[in-house]
Amino acid sequence: MICKEDLFQIGQFAGLHGIRGELSLRTEYDVLDGMDSPYLVCEMDGIPVPFYIENCRPKGRSVILVKLERVDDPAAARRFVNRPVYYPLSAMKNVPEKDAGWRRFRGYILEDIQKKVTGRVTEVDETTLNVLFRVDCGGKEILVPMAEELICSVDRAAKRMVVSLPDGLLDL
Repeated sequence: MICKEDLFQIGQFAGLHGIRGELSLRTEYDVLDGMDSPYLVCEMDGIPVPFYIENCRPKGRSVILVKLERVDDPAAARRFVNRPVYYPLSAMKNVPEKDAGWRRFRGYILEDIQKKVTGRVTEVDETTLNVLFRVDCGGKEILVPMAEELICSVDRAAKRMVVSLPDGLLDL
């Protein structure tokens, strides 16, 4: 099953192109150039659904013409127009860190500088005003509100983040 947390929005289908069901994908990313994943994801009825790419070609600097499998005419392609388009985060190669957001820390070991907590970030919840990390600490799940000011260091190679949590935060 595809989880929205594992996806990165690369753009939006802006319109139809031609009579064979091609779509114009407006994007700033070169994800389809030598792609690792032969599919794009669109949300249909609230569920992320993969759609395999039959072929694609650039049209200018920020538009890619995409032909999806089993989308063979304008009527079938019309249901994609104005929909956000996602790509698997794991297949993204050159995503600027600011664009990847907090999700890039999923799977990292989170360690408090005072050694009050050490665990693995299992999920990142960005649906609220405060970003929350769900951290598995030896089978016990804790929620850690996250902000850039709390980060002391990040070791990307080791997938480890050291944070300075305010006193009493874990007692709430």
